[in-house]
Amino acid sequence: MLERIRVFSGNANRVLAQKICDKLGVSLGKANVTTFSDGETRVEIDENVRGMDVFIIQSTCTPVNVTLMELLIMIDAMKRASAGRITAVVPYYGYARQDRKVAPRAPISAKLVADLITTAGAQRLLSMDLHAGQIQGFFNIPVDNLFATPVLIDYMKRYYQDNTVVVSPDTGGVERARAFGKRLGASLAIIDKRREGPNEAQVMNIIGNVQGKRVIILDDMVDTAGTVVQAANALTEAGALEVSVCCTHPVLSGPAIDRIEKSNIREFIVTDTIPLSEKAAGCQRIKILSVSGLLSEAVRRIYYNDSVSSLFI
Repeated sequence: MLERIRVFSGNANRVLAQKICDKLGVSLGKANVTTFSDGETRVEIDENVRGMDVFIIQSTCTPVNVTLMELLIMIDAMKRASAGRITAVVPYYGYARQDRKVAPRAPISAKLVADLITTAGAQRLLSMDLHAGQIQGFFNIPVDNLFATPVLIDYMKRYYQDNTVVVSPDTGGVERARAFGKRLGASLAIIDKRREGPNEAQVMNIIGNVQGKRVIILDDMVDTAGTVVQAANALTEAGALEVSVCCTHPVLSGPAIDRIEKSNIREFIVTDTIPLSEKAAGCQRIKILSVSGLLSEAVRRIYYNDSVSSLFI
């Protein structure tokens, strides 16, 4: 029934791409994505895609510039091979934190990346938990921004439903944390912080009651883990019984794993939008949940031109 669908992957997250294909019951497309000796990305599509509905699965994660170029060149290759429709499936959208001018003469890199993807030839974008919702407006093509909430909530309801408080690590994530807490039947607290610079944050105050509670810090992504570790310390000092962290995109760069292992964080729950490094995969506190089922269902509905709106929960 999916005879005209073709699913391809770059080198960013082939494991997730294979899981999606397994759930769809299709084979992962044959594409050779390598580099020339000087580092240029080289792409060869080894099967016919003329008139096909092509989905390219590629998170723009570490190394971000390499994975982004792979995505752009694969899209261009499909366009020149006369694909019927090209959908860029970008579970983790890199450069999403640069979504506005925060200083004079600063770029809006998230918009630049949107322009690059569109110019390359993508006719649709499927992503998950964009760092800022307005990024959807940076595109002049349809954008489906899924949420990992159903996957995370399913796990939380089994292990974290009683005596729980959901904490937003900043004011920007309050809406996300409130909706998450409502579905979990948990109350809400907020960390008031002051950011001193990139990847640096100082916890200032806790808004809400966490005394004697099981606390879940909810965020869309965790990079160096400085914010969540400081937040966990502050919550423990405020009387929380235990602190866990839940996020969609485990960037976990630099000293992140060392910080997590030395912290009082009980469990660090993430999804597989980004593949974990060997060191991160070996961390006993990290629990990985797969979003392959959610993404495969979205791909199936897009292929059949069915409504995707019921997945936006």
